[in-house]
Amino acid sequence: MSREVTTIGVPDSCHEAAARMYHAKIRHLPVVDAGGRLVGIVTDRDLRHRLFAPGVFSRIGTMPVEALLKAVPVSEIMSAPVVAVSPTDDLERAARRMLEDKVGSLPVVEDGRVLGIITETDLLRRIVQADACCHEGDCIIVSYP
Repeated sequence: MSREVTTIGVPDSCHEAAARMYHAKIRHLPVVDAGGRLVGIVTDRDLRHRLFAPGVFSRIGTMPVEALLKAVPVSEIMSAPVVAVSPTDDLERAARRMLEDKVGSLPVVEDGRVLGIITETDLLRRIVQADACCHEGDCIIVSYP
């Protein structure tokens, strides 16, 4: 889990979301309201696919991409409600949620506030670390439905 979570506000633009993702080298950006409570999540995929969906794109017309990014608030393309876990959930539960809900990240939330975020990369890192601790002949068994 990453404890330093970059977030974005509901009224902020898709341009700001893209800039934050780029500078922080991340793909998942929790969206919080003015009180700091999680209300959605926007991903790099949302920026690529939803921003250019017929409803949003036709309303904006043929403006340049940068202007489009600045004109559309993240609230129009974010996913909500957010699939999340609590700080007491273990990694197996988190991994199962990611598989079942087909998401690439899970904000760790307590009382509506984001405490951290677990990504596919975090889970892969744990598998690699566990594998490094094994001796020759040992194996890691991963099962899923």
